[in-house]
Amino acid sequence: MATYQDSRYNIALPSGSGGALVHIKTLTASSSATLSFVDGSSDVVLDNTYRTYIFKFINIHPATDNAFFQFNLSADTGSNYNVTKTTTNFFAQHSEDDGTTELYYESGEDIAQGTGFQTMTHGVGNGNDECCSGYLHLFNPSSTTFVKHFISNFNGYDDYNRSLNSFVAGYGNTTSAVDAVQFKMNSGDTDAGKIKLYGIA
Repeated sequence: MATYQDSRYNIALPSGSGGALVHIKTLTASSSATLSFVDGSSDVVLDNTYRTYIFKFINIHPATDNAFFQFNLSADTGSNYNVTKTTTNFFAQHSEDDGTTELYYESGEDIAQGTGFQTMTHGVGNGNDECCSGYLHLFNPSSTTFVKHFISNFNGYDDYNRSLNSFVAGYGNTTSAVDAVQFKMNSGDTDAGKIKLYGIA
């Protein structure tokens, strides 16, 4: 059997043992109020085909200054984006002039058994060169046994000329299958940027 060496753990793994990213769908924002990935719609796969899904966000640019980029989950194929969530949220920031350096737990942007949209990064500026990029991992969304864990990390150029690195994690507190995910700004449209959905084979 062919193998490859994983240098991190010094073990040989069988070829075809998994880990490949499989591109599923790319959405391109263009003054978009929302961007939604719905299983079975427009070639989107968000079911038990993969155990882990990754959304990658590339140069997400808000139309409104100081915007918060957010997401929510659906358990009814996008009819409602209101899955109950419990989350944590912290960030590190550093300004261009070296005047602001901070590591901070953002209690105002976490959720305790709420159904609202979860902020992944905040304060993104709408200047021509301002945007945010990052990723969101969603684990086993089709499970009908366990809650739905997720982890995200973003870096944004905020409206105060700072690098803002945001970390969010939590779970959708439902044993129903999650089959749709929606993204939006808390204010105004998503002016530009790409969101790519991948499954991990």
